[in-house]
Amino acid sequence: MPETLAPRRWWAIMPIVFITYSLAYLDRANFGFASAAGINQDLGISKGLASLIGALFFLGYFFFQIPGAIYAERRSVKKLVFVSLILWGACAALTGVVSNIPSLMALRFVLGVVEAAVLPAMLIFLSNWFTKSERSRANTFLILGNPVTVLWMSIVSGYLVHAFGWRNMFIAEGLPAVVWAVCWWFIVKDKPAQVSWLSESEKRTLDAVLAAEQAAIKPVRNYREAFKSPAVIKLCAQYFCWSIGVYGFVLWLPSILKNSSTLSMVETGWLSALPYLAATIAMIAASWASDKLDARKAFVWPFLLVGAVAFAASYALGSTHFWTSYALLVIAGAAMYAPYGPFFAIVPELLPRNVAGGAMALINSMGALGSFVGSYVVGYLNGATGSPAASYAFMSVALVAAVILTLAVKAQAAPSPVLAVHLPAHLPRK
Repeated sequence: MPETLAPRRWWAIMPIVFITYSLAYLDRANFGFASAAGINQDLGISKGLASLIGALFFLGYFFFQIPGAIYAERRSVKKLVFVSLILWGACAALTGVVSNIPSLMALRFVLGVVEAAVLPAMLIFLSNWFTKSERSRANTFLILGNPVTVLWMSIVSGYLVHAFGWRNMFIAEGLPAVVWAVCWWFIVKDKPAQVSWLSESEKRTLDAVLAAEQAAIKPVRNYREAFKSPAVIKLCAQYFCWSIGVYGFVLWLPSILKNSSTLSMVETGWLSALPYLAATIAMIAASWASDKLDARKAFVWPFLLVGAVAFAASYALGSTHFWTSYALLVIAGAAMYAPYGPFFAIVPELLPRNVAGGAMALINSMGALGSFVGSYVVGYLNGATGSPAASYAFMSVALVAAVILTLAVKAQAAPSPVLAVHLPAHLPRK
């Protein structure tokens, strides 16, 4: 599909999905700043319990992925995300007024539940709007909401905590999701056929390309058959291991930096932001190259291997070389984020549309389980050992496992060129 076909899709769709996922990520990741700023002391939370509370989000996130994705696939992404925005914004803001540990635990779990279907729903949404040759970049602009949000959130949260305390930080960063829900409802349509800003010719051409891509994929009858496929099982295991590294890093980076130096919360915020700036650049470059070269796995496993090596080197240095160790953390953060766009482009190229959304939800739910393990174990190791060194070793081993599993996934055979004859005569060829 030529790049000149309906370029307005990028300008009309990508800012919306970017902002939406940014707000979701803001409300799940700012707990790390509350931990560094004294929420544990204020509520009387022990180190072991702090790790569990930080990870509870991912437990709720794990259980409700697939039901939400099935609703999005069969009914409406628009309605699902609208309700989710209101609920997760409310949960995040309410975290700022909790007065006891059970309330905090309940809110963290519920926050995971109401955010559970957002990523698979948005990936389904993008698959309705963008073709195979665009999908890695489209996925990346969605998932850029993750590192870009943590980039500015690290700075803003550092200032908010310093000036107003962790309670007001949660309230200030939770309410925007509720406001954005109203905007989302009025500007989003589920499919190209429902919008007025594409011409009828553009709609027909886009539909023809997407239909041809679906015809090139081996049919899969139902979710049961899709979930049993070796590729999906391996991708589930891979994303589990990968997420151990990512979320152990995201949730506990502020605390690791704060405990390893004499930095203030504002300085910790600035240093916490730099890995995500590097990650943003790496994600854009990797997704662009993946689409241009029509390669997916080759832009996943090498980055994860670099991340594993960086964590291992930081572990070997120990806590006595703070700035060198920090530089390695910047490299690890960028390397762990770079492959997201190519990775989530793999499933729609392996499975047909009737099951791809559910498969992505299953993979993402295993990622949530890995996130729970990473968040809990990294927090536990930091508290039990008094040093981040053991955490770095743990995350390094998990990323090596992810590399091996990525290499084990069988690539999708190239579509038969005979499919081109089914495209409308007016459709330009590459």
